[in-house]
Amino acid sequence: QVQLVESGGGLVQAGGSLRLSCAASGSIFGIAAMGWYRQAPGKARELVATSTSGGSTTYADSVKGRFTISRDNAKNTVYLQMYSLKPEDTAVYFCHSYAIGLGDFWGQGTQVTVSS
Repeated sequence: QVQLVESGGGLVQAGGSLRLSCAASGSIFGIAAMGWYRQAPGKARELVATSTSGGSTTYADSVKGRFTISRDNAKNTVYLQMYSLKPEDTAVYFCHSYAIGLGDFWGQGTQVTVSS
């Protein structure tokens, strides 16, 4: 099993920035990818950004150029640096990991609210 603990959410004005962190523990050696999803009220959960153990990254079109995903393998932590935040970025952000042989794991979620 993999446990994921997020931190860093909060309230920010439009145009501001936030950094989310997600620390993984447990069966971390099988983790092939880590990333972030978000879910706004009344909407489906959607991919924000993901990073594989091989170093490749993927971003949703809506956040390209504004968000950056990074990993500190020594700390088993993935970060999401968010710049130029918009009200439409308001959502609960979930950390996600995929571990080979174990499947998908999710964090408890952290609220990001962007005021206009």
